[in-house]
Amino acid sequence: MARITRTTRQRTAARPATRQLVVCQHDGRFSSTIDPAEISELIRQKDQLVWVDLQGPHEPDLALLTEEFGFHPLAIEDATRAHERPKIEIFADYYFLVFYALRYDTEMQRIVPQQVSLFVGLNYLVCIHAEPVAAIDETIRRWQRNERDFGADVAELLYHLLDTIVDDYFPILDALIERVEDIEEQIFDRFRPEALQEIFALKRELLMMRRFIAPERDILNVLLRREMPIYPREMVTYFQDVYDHTIRVTDSIDTYRDLLSSALDAFLSLQSNQLNEIVKILTIASIILMTAALIAGIYGMNFDVMPELHWPFGYAFALGLMMLASLALIVFFKRRRWL
Repeated sequence: MARITRTTRQRTAARPATRQLVVCQHDGRFSSTIDPAEISELIRQKDQLVWVDLQGPHEPDLALLTEEFGFHPLAIEDATRAHERPKIEIFADYYFLVFYALRYDTEMQRIVPQQVSLFVGLNYLVCIHAEPVAAIDETIRRWQRNERDFGADVAELLYHLLDTIVDDYFPILDALIERVEDIEEQIFDRFRPEALQEIFALKRELLMMRRFIAPERDILNVLLRREMPIYPREMVTYFQDVYDHTIRVTDSIDTYRDLLSSALDAFLSLQSNQLNEIVKILTIASIILMTAALIAGIYGMNFDVMPELHWPFGYAFALGLMMLASLALIVFFKRRRWL
């Protein structure tokens, strides 16, 4: 097994550095002594397995792909363009895939998508991505540690890479589920108006996650159902496992999106009930005060003949009447369970 590392050409300071890693499998040994210009010769040898990993490639690197592998210019353009939709395109002697690794920013509490473009041939795998991808680094480490488990088949290498990417979805989903449960607690145990904003933020994260993962099911479905010469049919079982994982993730996303919708309905209902309670209290208070105002208005009329005006205890009588009427209304409201 041979491993090739190509040094990066000097770039201007304004442009990010390019890292290119070429990994070849041969006779169970790794090496770093092969010139990357020999890639075309290596891929002609069917007992070799070549992995080229490009991070933030520039024009010379893309030209190398065209010269050594003969990739279609439109495919290379899609591979280097950000925000491509997950897809698979089938060419004469290779396949082009756009897959997404996801990273969870715990500080900002948001999902960061990382586009990974893959060219898969009979005995080579080319990865193009703009920034470091943990799943790719982990797959390389696992490959180097467990060469025999990976074998010399590009399909096994592709399976391990896609499986690692998809497995990384589950910790992200767990983090989102934990936030959903926290929101439920905030709504029902201690009602917080800020929960509404958190519900919409979580629904947006789940929707974005599903938008990346759902098309990847179609990619895996093609790998499962189409006669693909790049891998033996016994690999179908392994790709089926990855497909099942994506189904589990999307089903969980749909479940918790529905749960968030229910939580949103519950939040709005609780908010409406809270508002109704406030309006009810204000209405009862206004009725009680209105009764007292009615009594005060009656005794405030300027008629010449009003016996109560000359009573020694007329003022106390008016106040007592107001209090008695208010107490009678309170008792009435309590018996009707309005208060």
